[in-house]
Amino acid sequence: METTVMLKNEKNYATFIHLSALTKYIFPFGNYLFPILLWGSKKDSSEFINHHGKQVLNFQLSVFLYSLLLLLISVPTLLFTLFANVSFHDIENGNFIFVKLLIENSVGIISIAIIAIVLFCFLKIAEFFLIIYGSIKTNEGEYFKYPFTIQFLK
Repeated sequence: METTVMLKNEKNYATFIHLSALTKYIFPFGNYLFPILLWGSKKDSSEFINHHGKQVLNFQLSVFLYSLLLLLISVPTLLFTLFANVSFHDIENGNFIFVKLLIENSVGIISIAIIAIVLFCFLKIAEFFLIIYGSIKTNEGEYFKYPFTIQFLK
C-alpha cells in the first residue's frame, strides 16, 4: 500500500514539473527556473522524477534553440531584402527614400515575414499543447518523451 502512495506522489510531482514550464506566461524565464528548482529538489529520490525533469528542461532548451535559429535566419534575410537596392552612400547622405523599395523586394519581405510568423506561432502552440499532453501522460505513470527534443541533459 505504501508503494502505491509513493508512486502516486512521484507521478503528481513529475506532472507538476511538466506544468511548471507554463509559468513562463507569468514569470520571465519561469519555464527554466521552476522546473530546475522542482527537479533539483527530488531528482535523486526518484528515477521517474529525474527522467521527467530532464525531459522538461531538454524540451524547453530545444524550443529556445529553435526559436533562436528561426530569428537568426529570418532577421538577416529580412534586412538584406529590405536594403537590397539601397547603397550605403545613400544612407550616409540621408538620401534613403522608401520609394526605392520595389515591389519585387516587398514580395520577399512579406513572404519571409509570413513564414517566420507562421513557424514561430506553430512552435509556440505546439509547445503549449505538448506540455499539457506530457503532463497528462506523466500523471498516468508513463515515461513521456517530447518529440523533436535535443538531449542536452542525459
